[in-house]
Amino acid sequence: MSDYRIDTKCIHAGYHPGNGEPRVLPIVQSTTFRYETSEAMGRLFDLDDNGFFYTRLGNPTLDAVEQKIAALEGGVGAMLTSSGQAASMMAIINICHAGDHVVSSSAIYGGTFNLFYKTLKEMGIGCTFVNPDSTEEELNAAFQDNTRCVFAETLANPSLVVTDLEFFARVAHAHGVPLIVDNTFPTPINCRPFEFGADIVTHSTTKYMDGHAVQVGGCIVDSGNFDWNNGKFPMLTEPDESYHGIVYTERFGKAAYITKARTHLMRDLGAQASPMNAFLLNLGLETLAIRMERHCSNAMQVAKFLESNDKISWINYPSLPGNACYELAQKYMPNGTCGVISFGVKGGREAAMRFMDSLKLASVVTHVADLRTCVLHPASTTHRQMNDEQLKEAGITPDLIRMSVGLENPADIIGDIEQALANV
Repeated sequence: MSDYRIDTKCIHAGYHPGNGEPRVLPIVQSTTFRYETSEAMGRLFDLDDNGFFYTRLGNPTLDAVEQKIAALEGGVGAMLTSSGQAASMMAIINICHAGDHVVSSSAIYGGTFNLFYKTLKEMGIGCTFVNPDSTEEELNAAFQDNTRCVFAETLANPSLVVTDLEFFARVAHAHGVPLIVDNTFPTPINCRPFEFGADIVTHSTTKYMDGHAVQVGGCIVDSGNFDWNNGKFPMLTEPDESYHGIVYTERFGKAAYITKARTHLMRDLGAQASPMNAFLLNLGLETLAIRMERHCSNAMQVAKFLESNDKISWINYPSLPGNACYELAQKYMPNGTCGVISFGVKGGREAAMRFMDSLKLASVVTHVADLRTCVLHPASTTHRQMNDEQLKEAGITPDLIRMSVGLENPADIIGDIEQALANV
């Protein structure tokens, strides 16, 4: 399977039916799995054998989808979670404990910002937010002796800032910590962060990977490339007494991080995906490559229309020549970024509201990145917990409209925008 191209992997990776077996990945809707002896099951609990015994820790349907996503990203393993938010949290606390510290780009999704700013802070994990355009000196200044990871989004939601992955990875590695990257918007079809030095990737699979807005989920993918044996990660390099003293790096090698995430955090927190949701996610993954191509094509046509319309005050789409992030987008996502565009309507916030309320084809919804065109006003919804200064740091202005361009005929999408602008 490693020799196949990524669009073929979308269809075939992770599940390989044998003679007479279902061609389509089955839903194994069972919480438990039978074994003939207590000893056989005990070896699973001790991590001495591989197998399924309880769906919270592993299930054939989940396993197949995890293998597919790992193959798409080029990682050694993956773990599905109940949501993208669960994936972000578990990716951090897998290697950060009370008293530790995170360096994060300020241009991130509002829910993730609040996770770092409030919830992890209450758990004793500090966070310093940095401008994604920071100089090396500024980025280095954010690190502390207790810093254990750097977090960023490949393509920020909703500011669409493109992170310089190689730069962030180089600085993180110089401080002996991994770079964790949320790759939700580009998906591995348009960007594979491991190829640019990232160590861990997270996803909200609710978005493009699903593509149809029918399941909520997340995923953590481990590159297997980071060397945890530098004294900063005892949870991976010293005995875990809850598993009779196993040392993850010794027992599981390159898969130490993702194995600990599953056998420790998923065991104790239980934020697992359901077999049904994994099945629905797999259906979305099978068409991910072709859908991303159409999302990007449609978005570019919409972006060019908006760019030339005199009622639009500004537009942000990294694939447009002249965009502030165009060069980085061409470096990391040369085949396209995603279908999300942000822009402002002349007349400010009130005009933005009138425009959105006048749309007929596009819907005003919290969701983003599925096959139906939708819009949202982030400052009053997904990022409303931020104050004005925080919104500014995240690249979100009061008039910003986030439009997720769907898979409808682009002429119909543009027509809908045009008639809505007539009411502004």
